Amino acid sequence: MTASDKTSWAPDTIVVAAGRPPHETDQPVNPPIVLSSTFYSLGESGAGEKVYGRFTNPTWDPLEATIAQLEDCELPALAYASGMAAVAAGLSLLPVGGTLVIPRHAYNGSLALVAELEKTLGLTVRRVELADTEATIAAFDGADMAWLESPTNPMLEVADLPELLKAARAMGVLTVVDNTFSTPLLQRPLQLGADVVVHSATKYMGGHSDVVLGAVVTRNPELHARLHGMRTLHGAIPGPFEAWLTLRGIRTMALRLEKAEANARELAARLSGHPAISRVRYPGLPDDPGHARAAAQMDGFGSILCIELEAGAAAADAMLAKLRLWTPATSLGGVESLAERRRRHAGEPESVPENLVRLSVGIENVEDLYRDLDQALARS
Repeated sequence: MTASDKTSWAPDTIVVAAGRPPHETDQPVNPPIVLSSTFYSLGESGAGEKVYGRFTNPTWDPLEATIAQLEDCELPALAYASGMAAVAAGLSLLPVGGTLVIPRHAYNGSLALVAELEKTLGLTVRRVELADTEATIAAFDGADMAWLESPTNPMLEVADLPELLKAARAMGVLTVVDNTFSTPLLQRPLQLGADVVVHSATKYMGGHSDVVLGAVVTRNPELHARLHGMRTLHGAIPGPFEAWLTLRGIRTMALRLEKAEANARELAARLSGHPAISRVRYPGLPDDPGHARAAAQMDGFGSILCIELEAGAAAADAMLAKLRLWTPATSLGGVESLAERRRRHAGEPESVPENLVRLSVGIENVEDLYRDLDQALARS
């Protein structure tokens, strides 16, 4: 794709068209998988030479170009072996003994890694209620990095990203946004002023719960060079088959997300009136605390919702055990619908309710999804 194509084509076109071989006779429609640990090379290696499989692989290139175009970034994305490797790469930009601002509620793996770095590298960590814009901006004072996630996992709090990113830039604070829940189809943080964006591509990009991969995107050439160098030295690289599978998953991401979000909106509305449920969290509900912000800064509300069961944690576990179509499992963003009580994980913040169940809504028939939840709730 040319630069003019990138600016004129819609995201749901980019997911299909980006990262393709050139339109030339006998070129394949899809990029090939290159399975090689090393590349032919003589003499002193020059800039741009592949040399060795830990430095680059031609299978990464179309994936990294596609993710970058989706995030409206001129520099290629950097693919990693997992979403956690991408998170670790973003956090590696912190200085030793630096100060980090992070939401109280965020991806469990991010919180666990930050807690470890707090002990081993002497980080000062300021945990904030991300929906409180004034308090979060106040925490930026003297900080080195702000780690933002919106909507948050699993509480689905919505941050005022434009205001927070503007304030962080004015205060000289590096910003990293985990955009996994929203994907670039619903939210593009670089356009809002973020310095770095991270993704667990395992989720919506791969979309079929069969690949583990992460990605980092930045427009800053210096940060890109640092991240690329760290990836090369630390070896947190994806396999070529995983990169190819992720790109294949991206091809249908717009269709999958459209269907899953439509299902989530319908389920959120129905479950809001269910007698077994005390609360539904979903930014698409008009009375949700994050609804106005999400409507203003996102292109949709996503397909994650959370329910809190009236009868408590034991009832939540009983409901999960009785599901027939939904799968009780961690992770999210696949074609199948998954359900999980998040406090079953020891590292989940205590402020996450014990009775909260996170629902990753898939693309099945919405009537079947609701009937399965309803029968499980009735019998729990």
